[in-house]
Amino acid sequence: MADLQSLNQLCAQVRRDIVRMVFNVQSGHPGGSLGCTEYFVALYGAVMKHKAKPFKMDGKGQDLFFLSNGHISPVWYSVLARSGYFPVNELSTFRKLNTRLQGHPATHEGLPGIRIASGSLGQGISVAIGAALAKRLDGDDRTVFCLTGDGELQEGQCWEAIMFAAHHKIDNLVVTVDWNGQQIDGSNEEVLSLGNLPAKWKAFGWDVLILEEGNNLEAVIAMHRRAKRRTGKGKPVVVLMKTEMGYGVDYMQGTHKWHGKSPNQEQFDLAMNQLPVTELGDF
Repeated sequence: MADLQSLNQLCAQVRRDIVRMVFNVQSGHPGGSLGCTEYFVALYGAVMKHKAKPFKMDGKGQDLFFLSNGHISPVWYSVLARSGYFPVNELSTFRKLNTRLQGHPATHEGLPGIRIASGSLGQGISVAIGAALAKRLDGDDRTVFCLTGDGELQEGQCWEAIMFAAHHKIDNLVVTVDWNGQQIDGSNEEVLSLGNLPAKWKAFGWDVLILEEGNNLEAVIAMHRRAKRRTGKGKPVVVLMKTEMGYGVDYMQGTHKWHGKSPNQEQFDLAMNQLPVTELGDF
């Protein structure tokens, strides 16, 4: 595991990668990607037991991760590349013709680190449960992690899966909700209120943890290590992680308007001036 200073530097570089990827093709989803940067850096840099090479789809003996809200692929691609799964310079192919870095993660192109196609929202928790059950059947004691957006929880399939996991005591599973309060057409409250999320998850039989500082790397690492320690006790674990959409770029922060919008040249320059240059270097 890298030290906290190195991981914070990685967060800064990942944010630069996100903005550059989306700007280069004038397409993609910067808001949620920027908001979840600390989560991905924490997971791959300090929480999960994983191996970049050789990458194996079955993931036996490793912790697994599934991204449900697949539109935030830029942050995942950046962290995978910076973690050694594939060359960093491949980030320059994001969303281009014949790329392995599709707008939503896909398996057809064989990109290391990607185990399912995602982006059809609401399905990730179900897939993660299947993987967790497979590990149980294989006698594999590693943990399955999944990230879902809060807006996704407006879909019925999520709650069917949440109910299933508790009933079957899928206790090698940690689901994190990106609780930023925003979705493509507005705030969660405007579109369809989610009500009392902690109470709902608890009522459905999950071990519920609340992370107030989802953009504080040290806090994100500590909470997900805590979540991992709480596995194996008969209940699936959920971390309700409060983040700010667009975090790190002032004009993108806290608004749904940058859910799926690319910056123009002036906005790109402004963002890059706000994001620290790191020793890791741009792709």
